[in-house]
Amino acid sequence: MIFKNCTFFNEMFEKEVGDIKVENGKIAEIGFFNEGGVDMSGCLVLPGFVDIHIHGGEGADFSDGDTASFDAMSRYLAKHGVTSFCGTTMTLSQDKLRRIVSAAADYTAPKSKLVGINLEGPYIAMSKKGAQNAEYVRAGSVDEVRELYSICDKIKLITIAPEAFDSDEFIKEVSRFMSVSVGHSAANAEQCRTAFENGANHITHLFNAMTPMTHREAGIVGTAFDNDNVMCEIICDGEHICPTVLRNSFDILGEDRACVISDSMRGAGVGEGEFELGGQTTYVKPGYKVAKLADGTIAASITNVFDEFKNLLSFGIDFKTALKSCTINPAKSIGEQDNIGSIAVGKCADFIVTDENFNIKEVYINGTLA
Repeated sequence: MIFKNCTFFNEMFEKEVGDIKVENGKIAEIGFFNEGGVDMSGCLVLPGFVDIHIHGGEGADFSDGDTASFDAMSRYLAKHGVTSFCGTTMTLSQDKLRRIVSAAADYTAPKSKLVGINLEGPYIAMSKKGAQNAEYVRAGSVDEVRELYSICDKIKLITIAPEAFDSDEFIKEVSRFMSVSVGHSAANAEQCRTAFENGANHITHLFNAMTPMTHREAGIVGTAFDNDNVMCEIICDGEHICPTVLRNSFDILGEDRACVISDSMRGAGVGEGEFELGGQTTYVKPGYKVAKLADGTIAASITNVFDEFKNLLSFGIDFKTALKSCTINPAKSIGEQDNIGSIAVGKCADFIVTDENFNIKEVYINGTLA
């Protein structure tokens, strides 16, 4: 198949015009071809978006641990331009986590691709648990993580609070086969810096459920800003973090270190209602732009990465930075940059086709209309 007359953003995220030839789901060649194809005149062609931290949407949750829920998430995400995702678990029992990763091990998605699993917990700080279930918060166990990874090697990330247990050897060992992310943590700057020295290289939803940066104590936020090797997840719904702080953060992180995530739950795309998340009840009430616990604690978002991309543009973030933060940056953070995240020869033919105002017209996954 050939996509003709494309105005697309190339591997350097610069605007280019040309034809894109797709063979066996991959981009085979980019140029100009004297053959017919799908005419993309008047459209913009963006790389498929990548969400590395999503719990659910349209009534389904990854922690349901069944094919029907995975399928529902896959279809929901494809409609919103997210062509690859990491299903994200909550702080749960080892038995429950075992069942989830077992279900994911041989799963093949109908639309948006499950490219990884993100373990959010359970080795977190009780004081920063947020909407995580306190019943299952516990000290880190390399044996538990190894067991899960032996069942499913799609696990790409695990969130820990490095100060909550003796984490030095845990981080050194686990970071050999997945990224270790600091989050849901009360670590001070020194503890966070030590975690990075031991091999942690990622931050879970920057600012949320962690020690802030002040003028006397850098906390997790400031320590992450100060380390160019650390990738930072960031929720850009305008509710979890205000637009001013988002602008400041992108100024510091630049175009290569931010990973826009949805952190959405099963209520995304549904509307008002009560929704289970990690064994707890969350609420989306009239006027809510996020899901909350009964006490008002923000539990999760109800957005998607494509809407966050448009938010960033409206907040004044430059186009290239916003686009990379939704595509190649998250792909790099999970080691999938050779397969997804940009429009380049040899990569999966994952595209979002929009009008000039970034309204989605079509989504292609592996060269097939989703």
